[in-house]
Amino acid sequence: MKKLRLAITGLTACSGCQLTLLNCEAELPQLLEKFEFHYFPLACSPAVLKGRYDAALVEGCLSMPHERQLLLALRSQSQLLIAVGSCAVWGGVAALKNGTDRELLRRQVYGQSRTAVGTFSPQPLQSLVTVDAVINGCPPEKKELIGLMSGLLLGSLPVPNDQPVCSDCRMKENLCLLTERAQLCLGPLTLGGCEARCPSQGVPCEGCRGPVPEANLGEALELFLQKEYGRAIVIERLRRFYPEWKS
Repeated sequence: MKKLRLAITGLTACSGCQLTLLNCEAELPQLLEKFEFHYFPLACSPAVLKGRYDAALVEGCLSMPHERQLLLALRSQSQLLIAVGSCAVWGGVAALKNGTDRELLRRQVYGQSRTAVGTFSPQPLQSLVTVDAVINGCPPEKKELIGLMSGLLLGSLPVPNDQPVCSDCRMKENLCLLTERAQLCLGPLTLGGCEARCPSQGVPCEGCRGPVPEANLGEALELFLQKEYGRAIVIERLRRFYPEWKS
């Protein structure tokens, strides 16, 4: 069987999503038998984008002109383009200050240096190109990335998840941190699939996987209000990973 040819790269991001794949140590030997990691700057050198790819896995959001050019090239040279991680899918942490003047932010960070001239407000990949599938998370779970790779071999893409983190909590029979401990847990509004990794350790969900489709924000806010969390603080927390939550 011919190996599938992959391009894997990151834009404006921390590289955590790519590192999650590289941390799949037990599975990497099998993956190398099935895939040709032709363009993977974080792991392989030299990294030269050339030819056609069966799939491109892209981490991070768009915030610089050269990233636009790279993403357009990946889209045109790849049969499938997959957004990996919350920054690629939603804008993520990098987009936290999208409502603030960009030039002011540049001066605050870089001073009088010309570094970062030409940057623009961080945007998800879908703002520029068609995205064929997404893998949520900050970072995604290892099993989700391995599932994606297995699906590519079979000619299929991940089935979108529409269940909240609360569903994962119930499956694990966790104590509800919101209703029973009055902690600001965003599980009711956040996409599941992480097996409630944080709540299972007693840590409230921070919303890193993005919003549940058709989330009932109004009803959830009523529940948060009962626990003495006002609308403003809830929306602020939600916007950490998905800046488009409306106030």
